[in-house]
Amino acid sequence: MFDTNEDRKKMEAIIERFRNEMKKVRTGRAHPDMLSGIKVEVYGQFMPLNQVANITAADATLLVITPFDPANIQAITTAIRADQSLGLNPADDGRVIRVPIPALTEERRKEIVKNASTKVEEAKVALRNVREDARKALKNTEEISEDVKKRAEKEIDNLTKEFSDKIEDDFKAKSEEIMKL
Repeated sequence: MFDTNEDRKKMEAIIERFRNEMKKVRTGRAHPDMLSGIKVEVYGQFMPLNQVANITAADATLLVITPFDPANIQAITTAIRADQSLGLNPADDGRVIRVPIPALTEERRKEIVKNASTKVEEAKVALRNVREDARKALKNTEEISEDVKKRAEKEIDNLTKEFSDKIEDDFKAKSEEIMKL
Protein backbone atom coordinates (compact mmCIF):
# COMPACT_ATOMS: atom_id res chain seq x y z
CA MET A 1 0.00 0.00 0.00
CA PHE A 2 1.22 3.49 -0.86
CA ASP A 3 1.51 5.75 2.20
CA THR A 4 0.40 9.40 1.81
CA ASN A 5 1.17 10.43 5.41
CA GLU A 6 4.51 11.92 4.39
CA ASP A 7 2.79 14.01 1.70
CA ARG A 8 0.16 15.14 4.22
CA LYS A 9 2.93 16.29 6.58
CA LYS A 10 4.61 18.26 3.78
CA MET A 11 1.31 19.92 2.89
CA GLU A 12 0.62 20.75 6.54
CA ALA A 13 4.05 22.41 6.70
CA ILE A 14 3.15 24.48 3.63
CA ILE A 15 -0.11 25.56 5.30
CA GLU A 16 1.75 26.47 8.48
CA ARG A 17 4.29 28.54 6.53
CA PHE A 18 1.45 30.24 4.64
CA ARG A 19 -0.37 31.11 7.86
CA ASN A 20 2.82 32.57 9.31
CA GLU A 21 3.22 34.70 6.18
CA MET A 22 -0.38 35.90 6.53
CA LYS A 23 0.33 36.96 10.12
CA LYS A 24 2.93 39.37 8.77
CA VAL A 25 0.43 41.04 6.44
CA ARG A 26 -0.69 44.37 7.79
CA THR A 27 -4.39 44.74 8.59
CA GLY A 28 -4.52 48.27 9.97
CA ARG A 29 -4.10 47.26 13.61
CA ALA A 30 -0.77 47.18 15.36
CA HIS A 31 0.50 43.64 15.89
CA PRO A 32 4.06 42.58 16.84
CA ASP A 33 4.10 39.93 14.07
CA MET A 34 4.02 42.75 11.51
CA LEU A 35 7.74 43.21 12.13
CA SER A 36 8.67 39.52 12.25
CA GLY A 37 10.32 39.65 8.83
CA ILE A 38 12.66 42.52 9.78
CA LYS A 39 16.36 41.69 9.99
CA VAL A 40 18.59 44.09 11.92
CA GLU A 41 22.34 44.41 11.39
CA VAL A 42 23.86 44.26 14.89
CA TYR A 43 27.25 43.08 16.07
CA GLY A 44 28.36 42.58 12.47
CA GLN A 45 25.56 40.18 11.46
CA PHE A 46 21.87 40.24 10.57
CA MET A 47 19.49 39.06 13.28
CA PRO A 48 15.68 38.92 13.47
CA LEU A 49 14.24 41.95 15.22
CA ASN A 50 12.63 39.85 17.94
CA GLN A 51 16.10 38.60 18.97
CA VAL A 52 17.45 42.10 19.59
CA ALA A 53 14.37 43.79 21.03
CA ASN A 54 11.05 43.29 22.75
CA ILE A 55 8.07 44.24 20.55
CA THR A 56 4.69 45.11 22.07
CA ALA A 57 1.46 46.65 20.79
CA ALA A 58 0.71 49.59 23.06
CA ASP A 59 -2.67 50.06 21.39
CA ALA A 60 -4.30 49.46 17.99
CA THR A 61 -2.19 52.14 16.30
CA LEU A 62 1.20 51.94 18.03
CA LEU A 63 4.00 49.40 18.35
CA VAL A 64 6.64 49.91 21.04
CA ILE A 65 10.06 48.35 20.55
CA THR A 66 12.41 48.11 23.53
CA PRO A 67 15.93 47.07 22.45
CA PHE A 68 17.85 44.73 24.72
CA ASP A 69 20.91 46.90 24.04
CA PRO A 70 20.14 50.64 23.65
CA ALA A 71 23.15 50.97 21.33
CA ASN A 72 21.10 49.14 18.65
CA ILE A 73 18.32 51.72 18.47
CA GLN A 74 19.65 53.36 15.29
CA ALA A 75 20.13 50.00 13.52
CA ILE A 76 16.58 48.90 14.41
CA THR A 77 15.07 52.20 13.24
CA THR A 78 17.00 51.98 9.96
CA ALA A 79 15.94 48.37 9.36
CA ILE A 80 12.24 49.21 9.85
CA ARG A 81 12.44 52.22 7.52
CA ALA A 82 14.26 50.12 4.91
CA ASP A 83 11.30 47.72 4.55
CA GLN A 84 9.22 49.76 2.10
CA SER A 85 6.41 47.19 1.97
CA LEU A 86 5.44 48.12 5.53
CA GLY A 87 5.50 51.86 4.97
CA LEU A 88 6.30 52.61 8.62
CA ASN A 89 8.19 55.56 10.10
CA PRO A 90 9.62 54.74 13.55
CA ALA A 91 10.64 57.39 16.07
CA ASP A 92 12.97 56.84 19.03
CA ASP A 93 13.62 58.70 22.25
CA GLY A 94 16.96 57.07 23.09
CA ARG A 95 15.43 54.20 25.09
CA VAL A 96 12.43 52.91 23.14
CA ILE A 97 11.25 53.07 19.55
CA ARG A 98 7.66 54.00 18.82
CA VAL A 99 6.20 52.88 15.51
CA PRO A 100 2.87 54.57 14.73
CA ILE A 101 0.68 52.49 12.42
CA PRO A 102 -1.02 54.86 9.97
CA ALA A 103 -4.62 54.25 8.97
CA LEU A 104 -4.93 52.39 5.69
CA THR A 105 -6.55 54.01 2.69
CA GLU A 106 -8.87 51.99 0.45
CA GLU A 107 -6.20 51.98 -2.27
CA ARG A 108 -3.53 50.74 0.14
CA ARG A 109 -5.86 48.01 1.43
CA LYS A 110 -6.42 46.74 -2.12
CA GLU A 111 -2.67 46.78 -2.72
CA ILE A 112 -2.08 44.74 0.46
CA VAL A 113 -4.70 42.17 -0.62
CA LYS A 114 -3.02 41.95 -4.03
CA ASN A 115 0.38 41.37 -2.40
CA ALA A 116 -1.12 38.74 -0.11
CA SER A 117 -2.58 36.95 -3.14
CA THR A 118 0.97 36.34 -4.41
CA LYS A 119 1.63 34.41 -1.19
CA VAL A 120 -1.50 32.35 -1.91
CA GLU A 121 -0.15 31.45 -5.33
CA GLU A 122 3.27 30.56 -3.89
CA ALA A 123 1.63 28.22 -1.37
CA LYS A 124 -0.50 26.58 -4.06
CA VAL A 125 2.55 26.06 -6.27
CA ALA A 126 4.31 24.40 -3.33
CA LEU A 127 1.27 22.11 -2.85
CA ARG A 128 1.31 21.18 -6.54
CA ASN A 129 5.02 20.41 -6.31
CA VAL A 130 4.36 18.02 -3.42
CA ARG A 131 1.59 16.41 -5.47
CA GLU A 132 3.88 15.99 -8.48
CA ASP A 133 6.65 14.50 -6.34
CA ALA A 134 4.16 12.05 -4.85
CA ARG A 135 2.90 11.08 -8.31
CA LYS A 136 6.44 10.47 -9.54
CA ALA A 137 7.19 8.33 -6.51
CA LEU A 138 3.98 6.42 -7.12
CA LYS A 139 4.79 5.89 -10.78
CA ASN A 140 8.27 4.58 -9.92
CA THR A 141 6.89 2.11 -7.37
CA GLU A 142 6.85 -1.32 -8.99
CA GLU A 143 5.55 -3.58 -6.24
CA ILE A 144 1.94 -2.27 -6.17
CA SER A 145 -0.92 -2.90 -8.60
CA GLU A 146 -2.43 -0.38 -10.98
CA ASP A 147 -5.65 -0.25 -8.94
CA VAL A 148 -3.74 0.70 -5.81
CA LYS A 149 -1.77 3.29 -7.80
CA LYS A 150 -5.02 4.83 -9.10
CA ARG A 151 -6.52 4.92 -5.60
CA ALA A 152 -3.35 6.49 -4.16
CA GLU A 153 -3.27 9.06 -6.96
CA LYS A 154 -6.89 9.97 -6.23
CA GLU A 155 -6.05 10.29 -2.52
CA ILE A 156 -3.10 12.58 -3.33
CA ASP A 157 -5.37 14.74 -5.52
CA ASN A 158 -7.95 14.92 -2.72
CA LEU A 159 -5.23 15.94 -0.25
CA THR A 160 -4.06 18.67 -2.61
CA LYS A 161 -7.62 19.96 -3.02
CA GLU A 162 -8.23 19.86 0.74
CA PHE A 163 -5.12 21.91 1.51
CA SER A 164 -5.72 24.26 -1.42
CA ASP A 165 -9.20 24.95 -0.03
CA LYS A 166 -7.68 25.69 3.39
CA ILE A 167 -5.37 28.24 1.77
CA GLU A 168 -8.32 29.85 -0.03
CA ASP A 169 -10.36 30.01 3.18
CA ASP A 170 -7.48 31.58 5.12
CA PHE A 171 -6.90 34.11 2.35
CA LYS A 172 -10.59 35.00 2.12
CA ALA A 173 -10.71 35.62 5.90
CA LYS A 174 -7.52 37.70 5.75
CA SER A 175 -8.82 39.72 2.79
CA GLU A 176 -12.04 40.52 4.66
CA GLU A 177 -10.00 41.53 7.70
CA ILE A 178 -7.82 43.83 5.57
CA MET A 179 -10.72 45.45 3.71
CA LYS A 180 -12.74 46.04 6.90
CA LEU A 181 -12.50 49.68 7.95
